[in-house]
Amino acid sequence: MIHTAVKVIITSLLIVAISELSKRSSLIGALLASLPLISVLAMLWLYIETKDVTKVSDLATSVFWLVIPSLVFFISLPILLKKGLNFYLSMGLSMSATAVCYFLMIALLARYGIKL
Repeated sequence: MIHTAVKVIITSLLIVAISELSKRSSLIGALLASLPLISVLAMLWLYIETKDVTKVSDLATSVFWLVIPSLVFFISLPILLKKGLNFYLSMGLSMSATAVCYFLMIALLARYGIKL
């Protein structure tokens, strides 16, 4: 239970730090947010808990393939906001478009025999 609490605290602190730094500098915030910190932490926690490098490798491979459709979010959100759409509507549409792209990517990979 303490291990889980430590994981939550460290991960939460990173998100809060990125949010606070973004208020001062969008460049620094973007740099920290673009680093795969959450993925690295997830792989670290997974390895510490399982000592299974195959699971870590599988997670890293899955993250790689799913980063590609996640780019739709970062393309669509600023476009929608610049067009004057409401922030929450823009977020919802961008997340929905990303979810559709995740589904399409998973289906495409499965068609070519790549299982996530």
